Amino acid sequence: MASNLLKIHTKTIRTPNPATPFSLSKTLSFTSLPFPTHHQHSQISLPSTLVNKSKIPTLSLLCSLSSPTPPNSKEAAIQQAKTCLTTTLEKPLNNLRLTNKLKKLKQPRFRIEIPVADDSPESLSQLALQVFGDLPIKRKGSPVNILVLWPDITFTKAALKAFESRPSSPVQHFDISSIANGNTRILSDADVAVFLAPEGSQLAVMKTVVDLLYPRPVVIFNPKWGFEEEAEFGELSSFVGSFEVIFSFMGLEVKGLLSKRNGVIFKCVRDGVVSGEKWAVLVEEEQGELKLVSTFKSRPSIAEVEYVLYNLMAMNSPVTKSVKFFRDLVSNVTGKK
Repeated sequence: MASNLLKIHTKTIRTPNPATPFSLSKTLSFTSLPFPTHHQHSQISLPSTLVNKSKIPTLSLLCSLSSPTPPNSKEAAIQQAKTCLTTTLEKPLNNLRLTNKLKKLKQPRFRIEIPVADDSPESLSQLALQVFGDLPIKRKGSPVNILVLWPDITFTKAALKAFESRPSSPVQHFDISSIANGNTRILSDADVAVFLAPEGSQLAVMKTVVDLLYPRPVVIFNPKWGFEEEAEFGELSSFVGSFEVIFSFMGLEVKGLLSKRNGVIFKCVRDGVVSGEKWAVLVEEEQGELKLVSTFKSRPSIAEVEYVLYNLMAMNSPVTKSVKFFRDLVSNVTGKK
């Protein structure tokens, strides 16, 4: 069972516990990146409700329920993300030609974060194929041309190989260094541009691309930086913040001396309406079901989430020891991914 658990990078912060009456300190651990790195690792796992299941609920229900319903498998996460992306892109892609020249159109900028266990070029290429290979965007006239910009040539080559099985797919692949070297012609035919697994060091080039593509939609897909790092991007922090998260999933775990709770932080934009969708914190009950315990209008900070969880755990445990945040789909109950 332990061999099936994913090892990913974590960061540890020690602070006094503001949410419980205990005098001792706590240790808070969470993943700083949506992908594994090669520095420091620890074993972590998701709730038993988030393992692969043969029956996946209908997509329209998953993102249209009054209460958020997080995915129970990698496949479900991909399908939810596709639904969010499709519905949010349809309106701007069908209305670009109707722009009033006297009024500057707001450029659609979206962000998607799908949990992955493997960030290799081959794995991410397959993920891109699953998401963009048959993205069902409805538009009158010609099909939607999608430009995927990869962090380097190795990823680009892997993507080209993966998409050989979809020769008619209107998706092009280039590495972002091509644009950094002055090859901006590749942007001319793109209706939508997707930065897939971009590095924080590439933000300046990304901003140049976004400006050149205006007013066409752009998407950041699984950035390799963590949310808590974005305040350190200086002038580019506001650029990163201009991308609206339409799908995000992050697992969490809070441990007490005598008990442990698993759960998720989740956001899924419904019906293409970006504004107003809240971030949800859900915790696994003893029966294995996820219960909504809190919502936030904006993306919650690590301090806000820990406050909610420590108060929750304090009701059932004499000491709350740690909280872990992570972005993989594995279970310590069944050992399945």
